Amino acid sequence: MGFVKAVKSKAYFKRFQVKFRRRREGRTDYVARKRLVIQDKNKYNSPKYRLVVRFTNKDIICQIAFARIEGDVIVCAAYGHELRKYGIQVGLTNYAAAYCTGLLIGRRILKRFNLDGVYAGSVEITGEEYHVDSIDGQPGTFRCYLDVGLARTTTGARVFGAMKGAADAGVDIPHSNKRFPGYDSESKEFNAETHRKHIFGQHVADYMRLLAQQDQEAYKRQFAKYIELKISPDSIETMYKKAHAAIRENPDHEEMPVMETTGKRKRWNRPKMSHEQRRDRVKHQKVAFRTKHQEGAGFE
Repeated sequence: MGFVKAVKSKAYFKRFQVKFRRRREGRTDYVARKRLVIQDKNKYNSPKYRLVVRFTNKDIICQIAFARIEGDVIVCAAYGHELRKYGIQVGLTNYAAAYCTGLLIGRRILKRFNLDGVYAGSVEITGEEYHVDSIDGQPGTFRCYLDVGLARTTTGARVFGAMKGAADAGVDIPHSNKRFPGYDSESKEFNAETHRKHIFGQHVADYMRLLAQQDQEAYKRQFAKYIELKISPDSIETMYKKAHAAIRENPDHEEMPVMETTGKRKRWNRPKMSHEQRRDRVKHQKVAFRTKHQEGAGFE
């Protein structure tokens, strides 16, 4: 059979349906979103909460959201840059920081619904899989579902670090240990100690020791901020332990103080004038033009 050219007729274009805008932009997976958003009919108008985790080059964004016709409603949020308040000044996007951000939003949302005193979560961090159970005679657990967006869900991905932090905080998130660091897909075994090392940043500490031995210049260049703040490989675990305790003690969000500006604000354009001011300006321009013209012509 010879080559057949596909002719798209007028009937084809009349029936063409444009995809959703965020699908055209490659920003939303609507197949995954449909399964995360749709609530059971017998639950009526009960929100179906999602733990939305996103990573940028310099920050971690964790949000508790639920969907409405008008758009998603954000109930609570926590960010990686907030960890500076809890003593973590560097490495704000690694696995350990993702765990801390998840722990922060978990304790924050439970305090918002007055559940922080009922469900303490996993206080001792061992790296093992942990699921919170409802307590008889008390309000049920706060359940939400992990929303990873378009991120690759590979074993050891940082999105699962944020999920683990929220789960250890006392939030009910359905999950397994198959995507945590330390899980071997061939032997089907999970090494909790490897996961614990990632939670406390020991994979970073091991790399710091290795790089310091192999290439001192590269170590000083890559970990310059650590050296400036006098953070050694041996002190990283203590730093994260103190941060976990501080987050549990006070997970509240603090408003940033408004900076007071002194002096006049810079303007690069002329301030807006009234009608009278514009008329006076034109009048002065006419007088100045006539004067300049007369002087140039030699009239007194």
